[in-house]
Amino acid sequence: MAVAMVTAAAQQTPTIDEPVYVGTAETYVREHTLHFNPEHPPLGKLIIATGLVFAHPHLDAHFTGDQTALGRRLLYESGNDPWRVMLWARLPVIVLTLLFGLVVLAFARELVGAVGGLVALALYTFSPDVITNGSLATLDVPAAGFPLTAVWLVWRARRRRPLLHLALAGAALGAALATKMSTLPAVPVLLLLVFLSFWQARRTPGLGLRAQPRLVGLGVAVAAGTALVALAVVWATYLVVDPQLRWTAPANLPAVHGLRGLVIDWLPVPRPYRDGMRIQFGFENDVWTGFLFGRLYHGSLWYYLPAALLVKTPLGMIALWLMGLGVMAAVPRLRPAAPYVLLPPAVLLAVAMTGSRDLGVRYALFVPVFLAVAAAGVVALRRRWAHLVTAALVGFVAISSLRAFPYYLPYSNEAFGGPSQTRLRLHDSNVDWGQDLGRLADRLSERYPHERVWLVYKGSGVPSYYGIEAADPRKVPPSEVHGLLAVSDTAVAKADGRLAALLHGATPIDDVGHSITIYRRA
Repeated sequence: MAVAMVTAAAQQTPTIDEPVYVGTAETYVREHTLHFNPEHPPLGKLIIATGLVFAHPHLDAHFTGDQTALGRRLLYESGNDPWRVMLWARLPVIVLTLLFGLVVLAFARELVGAVGGLVALALYTFSPDVITNGSLATLDVPAAGFPLTAVWLVWRARRRRPLLHLALAGAALGAALATKMSTLPAVPVLLLLVFLSFWQARRTPGLGLRAQPRLVGLGVAVAAGTALVALAVVWATYLVVDPQLRWTAPANLPAVHGLRGLVIDWLPVPRPYRDGMRIQFGFENDVWTGFLFGRLYHGSLWYYLPAALLVKTPLGMIALWLMGLGVMAAVPRLRPAAPYVLLPPAVLLAVAMTGSRDLGVRYALFVPVFLAVAAAGVVALRRRWAHLVTAALVGFVAISSLRAFPYYLPYSNEAFGGPSQTRLRLHDSNVDWGQDLGRLADRLSERYPHERVWLVYKGSGVPSYYGIEAADPRKVPPSEVHGLLAVSDTAVAKADGRLAALLHGATPIDDVGHSITIYRRA
């Protein structure tokens, strides 16, 4: 997994979101300002900043543009080497992804033993979605791994030093909240699990009725204490960036009313966190464009994330997930663990499915992370056939994942044609997130030197930096567009008007990273 992630990190150009996070991380360290990227809390970007310390990038002091321009200035306009900067920015996320793999191993091992732990670890390490996002300087893997860590610690509290483990669980929950606000729905679920673990740890046989109210009260108090630890972590991440918490609300901050507004007003978090929530709810009120199974649509589909997971998850992994769910329900000794392993991802997925942005399975990355642990339950059957089937399915997952190397981002399973066909069914961060601009430059210089190039690129990279001298074909009459036409596959999926007409008269001749198609126009 480490080899796969480092290879991807070294070969891929910046994806759309990364320059914003990297630029913001650098301003955290240099200027201690919360001005940029307030829609996400600071922790994930502070993690990225630990790698940038070794890259020593140059950045103009007190930059005044927006966060998109900030990322472009850092990577392409300040004399820095974007390849080097991005690799160092991605390395801390790679390390954290590997550490979360150890959590998966430990959690599953405690449930079903060493063999089950290895099954869970294999599914985690070969997951194309985890490899993809673990190799990027983004927030999605931390936002999936920290909740899993919190749940694992709550589970351990049932039998070992409950107060210590619940305090650590509060810290892990706080880390999740301080990384992405989308983890907020996990809070009530985790606090319920805290109560259950404390009850199990302190309950004794023959406990009288008179003692039960006291134990309930203690459980509620412990859950409240866990929540306070989580809030302390959230506050600490903001204070690390700016000890004075200087903050000016962005212009045109969306107004949020109703229940959402009450939650924002009453949540005891720093003001920039609350304003970031307002920005996120503003995004949810926008109408976005989606693409699923060849259909381009406006708005969102409630079943988008399950459908996208079906496409982008190895078939053997899906089979083991389903088997693991059945075993956790059927085997008595695993039933107590079912709420811990299954309830948090179920709630997070249910909330994510109501979102307005059908942009990628990264919004549900917690599913492969949690269900890797659930799948390990298959070995609890203690049947030879079950072990043989499990080994075969894990091998199938490994082969499917390795065949995608190093193009993990556009992965889809064999039932949907593999990575080269993903663009026919999904778009955006499922396929084409701007990661292959450098590969396009290499392909053009190797196979098509000195030819006229037209480019429609969806991403944050700067084509000219990589030696791509190309014009936008949508800005000239179609009669002038001749030669090579390179188009990001997301742009192909959304093509209308002039671009659709240009593609109609073009012949596809090459594919770059399964995310950019090269056409020839006579």
